[in-house]
Amino acid sequence: MKASRRSTAAAAAITTAALLTACSTGTTTGSGSNGGDSSPAPVSTTLGAATNGVPAAITAAGGTELLSTPKPTGVEAQYGPVCKGADLGIGKIDFKKDTIGWAQSEKEANPFRIASTKSQVETAKSKGWKLLTTNAQSNVQQENSDIKGMIDKGAKAIIFSPINSTGLGDAIAYAKSKHVAMVPVDRNITGVQGCKDVGPQLGSDFVEQGRRAADAMIKATGGTANLAILLGAPGVNVTDDRTAGFLDELKQKNASGIKVIFQQTGNFTREDGKSVTETLLRAHPDVNAIYAENDEMGLGALAALDDAGKSGTGKVHIVSIDGTKGAVQAIVDGNFDAVIESNPAFGPAAQTALEAYVNGDGAPAVTITTDNQYDKSNAQQAISSGTAY
Repeated sequence: MKASRRSTAAAAAITTAALLTACSTGTTTGSGSNGGDSSPAPVSTTLGAATNGVPAAITAAGGTELLSTPKPTGVEAQYGPVCKGADLGIGKIDFKKDTIGWAQSEKEANPFRIASTKSQVETAKSKGWKLLTTNAQSNVQQENSDIKGMIDKGAKAIIFSPINSTGLGDAIAYAKSKHVAMVPVDRNITGVQGCKDVGPQLGSDFVEQGRRAADAMIKATGGTANLAILLGAPGVNVTDDRTAGFLDELKQKNASGIKVIFQQTGNFTREDGKSVTETLLRAHPDVNAIYAENDEMGLGALAALDDAGKSGTGKVHIVSIDGTKGAVQAIVDGNFDAVIESNPAFGPAAQTALEAYVNGDGAPAVTITTDNQYDKSNAQQAISSGTAY
């Protein structure tokens, strides 16, 4: 069942920053925790101002206007200008003969990454495309090498999930010099604009995800709680944006009864989510609510709570983001209150955008995909229908 959410036009007017792309699983080489310090981590909570209804992050990614043209299935909003590969010297692609690359950034031990790659592979297979795949195993240097290596093997286009927001400049510059089409999905890339440095970019609105998580937490707690935030990996826009959206929504809804008593990175992993929550419970035994910025950290937190005899929403409320089967099942079991989806199935939208970008009339610079939301009203249905991945 699809969950209702604010319309994008309204969100553009209300939300002062919306975030392109969606991904929330795994660490990047060089990322660390806060060393056990339970004081709030230095996370940006300032939302940039919108310009002419276009959120600041969309502008940074190359979007200049909200397009009113009909949206494909699974797309929430599209922002122009319309990109054409020819403008970057990219020639037409014969998708029945030429090789296309898919560069996964992180280990596929996480359901989000498994679903993300599955979507690309199955969509390419249905189209009869020759798809070359790589996995950087959470190493930014490896992802640069993977992308360049696929280009050297003849790939005419690369669809890729950036490992972080800053580390792929080498690969992007190489692709541009070789006139290879580049289509990022998931995380956005600092200083890189669609139509200028890469082709169309696709993903979720991370700030809106944070807002929706805050709304779910307010509903679950009645607006009163001692709250801990399990932050995602540092150096990734997903972390900052899900944090900023969450905290801003608490402020906008005047939820002053929800007190943030702990913030620490769990690096988007189940193991760190568990260990950080163990630290949390020692330092703050009065905690009764946890906002986990992805499902894996939330499930790690649940394991720690279970060990401490504190699992169950009657003792500690949990709201997380991703939409994995394990987290949605935790709602059914009475351990999570809500899960905000971050849809990993970029295959259809990304590959359609690539075709339009190189062989058609062009593709929007930025596409925001649609995300579901789960609570007790629809969690069992999502499990039974396979909607939760």
